[in-house]
Amino acid sequence: MESSFSPMNEVNMLAKLADLKDGHYHNLLMLSVMMELLIEKGILTREEIEERALRLDGFINPPPYPMA
Repeated sequence: MESSFSPMNEVNMLAKLADLKDGHYHNLLMLSVMMELLIEKGILTREEIEERALRLDGFINPPPYPMA
């Protein structure tokens, strides 16, 4: 019976992880470029972006205890 965890499977898994990290970097770079352009063109301010990010983060990750 062949083992499901072989050195080649490990190499393939690491290659997939490297691809994901590369894709994440490029997505983050494009997002940063778009934000900077919107700010430079006066369409949004840094404060508006920060406020929205905090609000969305609170929605996605609610506090572990009830807020009064």
